[in-house]
Amino acid sequence: MTDDYLARIGQLIRDARQHRGWTQLQLADALSTSQSAVNRIERGNQNISLEMIARIGEALDSEIVSLGYSGPMHLRVIGGRRLSGSIDVKTSKNACVALLCASLLNSGRTVLRRVARIEEVFRILEVLNSIGVRTRWINDGADLEIQPPAQLDLDGIDADAARRTRSIIMFLGPLLHRESHFKIPYAGGCDLGTRTIEPHMTALRRFGLEITATEGMYHATVNRQITPERPIVLTERGDTATENAVLAAARHDGVTVIRNASSNYMVQDLCFFLEELGVRVEGVGTTTLTVHGVPHIDRDVDYSPSEDPVEAMSLIAAAVITESELTIRRVPVEFLEVELAVLEGMGLNHDLSAEYPADNGRTRLADLTVRPSKLEAPIDKIHPMPFPGLNIDNVPFFAAIAASAHGSTLIHDWVYDNRAIYLTDLNRLGGRLQLLDPHRVLVEGTTRWRAAEMMCPPALRPAVVVLLAMMAAEGTSVLRNVYVINRGYEDLAERLNSVGAQIETFRDI
Repeated sequence: MTDDYLARIGQLIRDARQHRGWTQLQLADALSTSQSAVNRIERGNQNISLEMIARIGEALDSEIVSLGYSGPMHLRVIGGRRLSGSIDVKTSKNACVALLCASLLNSGRTVLRRVARIEEVFRILEVLNSIGVRTRWINDGADLEIQPPAQLDLDGIDADAARRTRSIIMFLGPLLHRESHFKIPYAGGCDLGTRTIEPHMTALRRFGLEITATEGMYHATVNRQITPERPIVLTERGDTATENAVLAAARHDGVTVIRNASSNYMVQDLCFFLEELGVRVEGVGTTTLTVHGVPHIDRDVDYSPSEDPVEAMSLIAAAVITESELTIRRVPVEFLEVELAVLEGMGLNHDLSAEYPADNGRTRLADLTVRPSKLEAPIDKIHPMPFPGLNIDNVPFFAAIAASAHGSTLIHDWVYDNRAIYLTDLNRLGGRLQLLDPHRVLVEGTTRWRAAEMMCPPALRPAVVVLLAMMAAEGTSVLRNVYVINRGYEDLAERLNSVGAQIETFRDI
């Protein structure tokens, strides 16, 4: 490699390491090398093989360079442009991955309509295919057909794909009904701090599941003599923990009561899907779910997941930050009512259409038109709460919105250990965000955004927030290594370009 490429690769590695919050010594330990070697690599003073680059990317969970195609994707953003027209919200990322996991409950054919074609879905499909599940895109790639085999080949599981998604943890609920012994790789995905599977195990132990974690794998054993004889009380009202409990209960031959359950959008979509499979679920939309399980499921089903409220919030934020008039269609308003109330209190000028049903027949949608507004900082802090509170994944968007408002706003992201830290990346673009502690950020507005070149944060929503701020900044910005955005959004740059943005994708290695 030339010295120029070595220096550029070294800079990418250094940025990825710093975004992960690692020291050179921590990276060296992960690679079984010395800190001085890492230092030389980052300075571009050491030859480095493609194999070592791949190992570094795996250690940092960052696509430094990719073997087999032309390298990581970057975005070049010409900012300062106003958006206009209308844009549709895509189907929910989190619902789609839950339904893919739920398809393992069914021996019959499952068709999911308008599945989000995103990296998170692709990783789950790679895992499903590796264990013998047949999947294919139908209807010109709009819909997905899934057919599990009679016997899964869990020894053939694609560990690399599994480790790149946190959704793999939702295989536990379905698999405990199919296998007495199995193993799956540790969950990966966004770098959001220490997150254990103990909230999941609070529920799954009641179905006889025990886990031993060794050498990067969860080793599972199932004692079928153990069944839930009293209500399951979740220790935290987490979305995936609730989904895992519901998935386990779906094929339990009896009635399972789950308390302190999440009632969020993806849980509701999962429950609606299970009802199509013949599983009766009472209390959907509340914190107590009663699941009437079916020991064997063999149905051909056709289901349409609803639209994604977090993507809708992303598009709302895009309009607010760029001071644009934009109509966002197919907004799942019942999961954005608190967010819209906060924005209205800040002075957002907007119109909301009459409500209409989503394709699943259950979720309420509306079309939202956002207009340029003079926003004031909210009186109270911005903080998430379980549904029907302000969505945890929507908190980062309020950092950029608050930066566009007059006054000071306190953002308190109490759920994740280090996501608030990534929000301070907005300071590279002219923001004035002060990190008070790992969970709290003080945002000063208003902001005159300025262009910059930077590495994409390793967490999905903060990464999109940085992209939106770049769209508001006059001049040309570059956001490097946007794999994390592609994990959760389908063709986001192209879709934003369709309403007036100017975003170019490129690769340089």
